[in-house]
Amino acid sequence: MSLLAVGSVAFDDLETPFGRQENILGGSASYFSLSASRFHPVQVVAVVGEDFGPEHERVFEGRPIDLKGLVRKPGKSFHWKGSYGYDLGEATTLDTQLNVFQDFRPTLPESYRVAPYLFLGNIDPALQLDVVNQMIQRPRWIALDTMDYWIRGSRAALERVLREVDILLVNEGEARALAGEHNLLKIYRKIQALGPKILVIKRGEYGAMLLSPEGVFASPAFPLEDVFDPTGAGDTFAGGFLGYLAAKQSTDVNTLKHATLTGIIMASFTVEKFGTQCLEMVTEPDIKGRMKAFSDMIRVNGL
Repeated sequence: MSLLAVGSVAFDDLETPFGRQENILGGSASYFSLSASRFHPVQVVAVVGEDFGPEHERVFEGRPIDLKGLVRKPGKSFHWKGSYGYDLGEATTLDTQLNVFQDFRPTLPESYRVAPYLFLGNIDPALQLDVVNQMIQRPRWIALDTMDYWIRGSRAALERVLREVDILLVNEGEARALAGEHNLLKIYRKIQALGPKILVIKRGEYGAMLLSPEGVFASPAFPLEDVFDPTGAGDTFAGGFLGYLAAKQSTDVNTLKHATLTGIIMASFTVEKFGTQCLEMVTEPDIKGRMKAFSDMIRVNGL
């Protein structure tokens, strides 16, 4: 059984107050799969150009990541250039070159169409729905990420695919834009009516909030001394969260809470280095050690 992820594999040029990196591996599917594969096998559907070479593919080797759905096209891969100020709260996009990603139409290999778990990364909602329709049988759960661009520009298409979705992962701004509300509890009720029964709000340096029919769970972020690059933290969180759920084969409230903490821990590694560098090197003892420290930090006995 695998967790199927549809998204982007890209190259990034990044500049933060702590340095600059050019042409490093990025993209939602890259961060997601490197994170989720720590807990469950992943199948990736994405497109790359001729500049994606063996040295880049080696990043995924030796892990339970199936790249049969990674399509290679003539031309260059999706390329994003961005910068961050000292608060690292929001990126400024300096350049976006869609390249082969511009005409990306996900086509699932036959073996992918029976995946029991599906993550629809941040792409055109019409394409997300097309992926759902390619599945031979409905997955046990479908999770989706989106952004303000699609919320405001493709609302009807987004609402159509949301009717098929069980879990929605967005940030606070996206949740408010989608629901037309400011209060997070009211937002959850509005989003529930659109389809998803589980809402995960990614709050960056403030952690994450989980809203489900069983109630609300909120967690802080893991405190770090050094944060170099927040790029991909949200996709890494989604990978940890959904990879954990797939491994446990459950969406009961306790598992959802543990998945939220797992996503936060995985995202905490990503931001400590540029791009996917830390995710490539992190070990199972690193993850377990940080999870224990996090558990000790948030536990309150006798409350």
